[in-house]
Amino acid sequence: MAEPRRLSAQKVHEKLESGEDVLLVCAYEDDAKCRQYHVDGAISFRELQSRLPALSKDQEIALYCA
Repeated sequence: MAEPRRLSAQKVHEKLESGEDVLLVCAYEDDAKCRQYHVDGAISFRELQSRLPALSKDQEIALYCA
């Protein structure tokens, strides 16, 4: 399994702006905390967990936290 790569917020922003298929996820498991730090276009950690079986193995996922 490949090691996760760390990307700067700027790099993730550039990928999203250029239309790359990046799934942006709030890394907090607590839904209230996710709502507090919500970024437009992001999904919650809970939603990521429910989507995992349907995601392709090469789907790029960017987790963020404050």
